[in-house]
Amino acid sequence: MKCNRCTEQAVYVRKYSGEKLCSGCFSTSIIRKTAKTISKHNMIGNDELVAVAVSGGKDSLALLDIMKQMSNTHNFGIKAITIDEGIPGYRDEALGLVRDFCKKLGVEHEVFSYRELFKVTLDEALEMRNDKTSSCSICGTLRRRAMDYAASKIGASIIATGHNLDDMLQTFIINMLSGDTTKIGWMNPDTSLNSLRKIKPFCEIYEAEIVFYAFTNDIPFQAEPCPHMGEGVRTEIREFLNSLEGHHTGVKNNLYQSVLKISQAVKKDSYKKKTRCSRCGSECTGNVCSACSMVLNLGKEKPNANIAR
Repeated sequence: MKCNRCTEQAVYVRKYSGEKLCSGCFSTSIIRKTAKTISKHNMIGNDELVAVAVSGGKDSLALLDIMKQMSNTHNFGIKAITIDEGIPGYRDEALGLVRDFCKKLGVEHEVFSYRELFKVTLDEALEMRNDKTSSCSICGTLRRRAMDYAASKIGASIIATGHNLDDMLQTFIINMLSGDTTKIGWMNPDTSLNSLRKIKPFCEIYEAEIVFYAFTNDIPFQAEPCPHMGEGVRTEIREFLNSLEGHHTGVKNNLYQSVLKISQAVKKDSYKKKTRCSRCGSECTGNVCSACSMVLNLGKEKPNANIAR
């Protein structure tokens, strides 16, 4: 089986397109698709600094690898940031992987912890919660604020995360199930009107392709899943979508196109609802932002004053 783009032996078959690719052509296709997504959705401008959020998983390390290659040939810079939630064992291993990989690529790297920013680790927060809020909801809220602070601290105007097409579809369905249509507007890939832009360069690439990119390029990543990942509905939605794709090839791409159309339709209304948090001044949709509300519910006075913006 020969590669459709050269004469080398094919090692990967894209079922949704039927294309057969060798390792080199496959990797090139992922880099080009990432670059096309960035350009199409106005994700990065000239001379901008991008904070690449790197957790130690396959998606974020693959993103860092590609963003580093692109920064070498395009007019923008990158720095890596990692958020330490304070999960014993799990995060310690990931931090080591990220530090080593950043050193190999020659990328500056800085770690920001929940303890430093919120005076509490994730495990401590879970023990303190007084309602049925899931661990993913608590962690996600605090992580997003921590990334905002990290970007501000290093002088970046953009945060790039490794969310792939599968992640986007799962989030869309979760928002639909919860009735949170406002957040669907925020899912639009073009965030160029935001003061701090959060971009997802892999948003049009299947998770399976990111896995193969990491594998074929010998990128070491943490295979151990987060100990809390099975608590929410996301895992069930992932399995459902994978089953659909297995029986109906290309259905994920089709659903993603629907997500784009719906998010574009509600985007303007979603942005009109944004205001400033009365406690920290961060952009939000109510009087108090989700991060401050979370810290208040945990019995803390407020986040570290340094993370106000």
